[in-house]
Amino acid sequence: MAKIGVDPALTNVKQLLLEKGYEVIDLESEADAEKCDFCVITGMDTNIMGISNVITEGSVIEASGLTAEEVCQQLESKFQ
Repeated sequence: MAKIGVDPALTNVKQLLLEKGYEVIDLESEADAEKCDFCVITGMDTNIMGISNVITEGSVIEASGLTAEEVCQQLESKFQ
């Protein structure tokens, strides 16, 4: 099963993923993201300075404007 990192502010997404049986960890630091196959972020920290560093090789989903169900659908579509 894939390991999914979720921004701590996205409690509804985290709860739904746990209910579906996924391994979920809170994204508290860059080190947490390095361990994940997928990351779900709020989008609040989106590249304000125009600087980008690759932290994870996994897919990143920005949950801004999406419901928890829509985030899960995006994750599940990436598994296929």
